[in-house]
Amino acid sequence: MRRVSDNIILVTGGAGYVGSHVCKALADTGVTPVVYDNLSRGHSWAVRFGPFERGDIADRQRLDEVLVRYRPAAVLHFAALADVAESLKRPELYYNNNVAGTLTLLDAMVAAGVGTIVFSSTCAVYGTPSRLPVQEDLPLAPVSPYGWSKRFVEQILVDYSAAHGLAYASLRYFNAAGAAPEAGIGEDHSPERHLIPLALDVAAGFRPSIGVFGEDYATPDGTCIRDYTHVLDLADAHIRALGHLRAGRSNLTLNLGNGVGYSVREVIDAVEHVTGRRVTRVSRARRPGDPPVLIADSSRARALLGWVPARSTIEAQVEDAWRWHRIHSPRAVA
Repeated sequence: MRRVSDNIILVTGGAGYVGSHVCKALADTGVTPVVYDNLSRGHSWAVRFGPFERGDIADRQRLDEVLVRYRPAAVLHFAALADVAESLKRPELYYNNNVAGTLTLLDAMVAAGVGTIVFSSTCAVYGTPSRLPVQEDLPLAPVSPYGWSKRFVEQILVDYSAAHGLAYASLRYFNAAGAAPEAGIGEDHSPERHLIPLALDVAAGFRPSIGVFGEDYATPDGTCIRDYTHVLDLADAHIRALGHLRAGRSNLTLNLGNGVGYSVREVIDAVEHVTGRRVTRVSRARRPGDPPVLIADSSRARALLGWVPARSTIEAQVEDAWRWHRIHSPRAVA
């Protein structure tokens, strides 16, 4: 039987936004996160809580080396491209990295005897849902290559579990937000396309205005509505899912959201309230692949994991994001 290091977890994409916060949560529990990241979208400054191994999930030889060296008990998998608009223009990037790369990772895990994985999935697997709030039993009908890439991986995990005994959790995020400013980590993408950091950029004076993509949706104020979850609450869910699997319990496919929706205008209003600064808005055309409303039903995660988000209000999420953004953002210190 393969000997594993029970207190070591491999975190692919651990230099990214959600991955780095999960590394913090692992370290807080006494577990060593080993970050495996190619830094194509992640940041070296976000690697603060354990060893760093630079590598790509498509590089089987490098994966084998790292898995043999550290003998991790499990893998938390965040190494994915995650831009809907980009995926529509360059689908090959998303299928090569998110799908083919994950297959390479899974094959390396099977060969090394690593039998547990927590997968970072997305509400984009639902496309435009047929009812709200979104439950896990709804039909899966992605409307972007990004959503399809995550959907394909979810099915691959089901099949690898049946064939190889892999234990898995597929965690479908809605919108991650917030930061852990005391740890010096937060949200920074290049290019930045996420609403809260873009609005904070305007508040901080790093950009002149923010685009509002679509103001004619069938919603109360005409803008899209999304369910935002604090990134530290998402990290907590990953720790709970990992514990669930390592206790020998069933595989999981779960939504992670607060069950409350905020419109684009409401989020920008919250940024103005928290920062005390004006955020100039510019009306733009709708973006392809944007459902009008996405709100999660996360009752299954609450029942199976005992997961209850502790930072559920948009104001609390914006406050933490702002504290990090104005001090630690690379644009703040440029």
